[in-house]
Amino acid sequence: MTTGSPPRPAAALAAGPESGGAARRRSHRTRSGVLLVAGLVLTGALAVASLVVGVAELDTTALLTSRIPRTLALVLCGASLAVAGLVMQLLTRNPFVEPATAGTMEFAGLGLLAALLLTPDAALPLKMLFGTAAALVGTAVFIRILGAVPQSDILSVPLLGLMLGGVVSAASTFIAYRADLLQSLGSWMTGDFSVVLAGRYELLWAAGAATGVVVLLADRFTVAGLGADVATGLGVNHARALAIGLSIVAVVTATIVVTVGMLPFIGLVVPNVVSRFVGGNARRSIPWVALLGVALVLACDLGARLLVHPYELPIGTIMAVVGGAAFIVLLLKGPHHVR
Repeated sequence: MTTGSPPRPAAALAAGPESGGAARRRSHRTRSGVLLVAGLVLTGALAVASLVVGVAELDTTALLTSRIPRTLALVLCGASLAVAGLVMQLLTRNPFVEPATAGTMEFAGLGLLAALLLTPDAALPLKMLFGTAAALVGTAVFIRILGAVPQSDILSVPLLGLMLGGVVSAASTFIAYRADLLQSLGSWMTGDFSVVLAGRYELLWAAGAATGVVVLLADRFTVAGLGADVATGLGVNHARALAIGLSIVAVVTATIVVTVGMLPFIGLVVPNVVSRFVGGNARRSIPWVALLGVALVLACDLGARLLVHPYELPIGTIMAVVGGAAFIVLLLKGPHHVR
């Protein structure tokens, strides 16, 4: 007769793995909390640096009329564009889609050009409406093209969007050239926060409000990203979720383009980086996406101000270099390494 340790009760056997699982979950939550706090501290430091870096002497007037509005604009643009990219990737079920790779930004620029031609003295809100309508139409055209063209490769989707954006950009350039509006069009095609002052950035709060709507509807967008059949089976109106999501993207894109110009690749890079660590659930990843989007835009803006100090580069140029390099890395890694 062999001897050994007495058998453990069934309750103990069940409690052991459960306790281990609970400990792992607590450890994961603790680690996520520490990383989130560290991210907030880093982003806060970048925001403080944005307030103090500049050519002009820092006084109350400069702080209230220029530095604070500029930093708020950077925060709103970074968070809203990154979240808009997340929404587009969920709804198209493609990790390489965002406003800059779907033609949305180019269509918004075309709408602003139309506003300038039809109503030259229009206020910024009216221009934003033109841009929003054009961006919404352009995004709908992109979605329609995706439905009509066989998608044998995941990379064919952003290539279609880039070609669509190129055609629209060429048409806008031709129209602006004939109407002697190339300078105005150029200001929209390149992001630049040097023009942000108190009274000229407040439209960006509309982009912030649209981002808040995404937070409220995050679970619906996550389910809609599973496809029309699955979403319908789970009780989500896929067509309605698609319309709401694309409308939010159009509002965010047009608002940012009319205020500071185009900021490419934020909505592409940030959600893919976050998805590698957090996963594809929108509600869980939105805080990380927004935080990383803000940090990226703040860092690029500081680079734009310091690289040729006391002069300033357009942030759109910095974003194009950084985002383009990240896009190439994502392409080289392949679809298995992205969302």
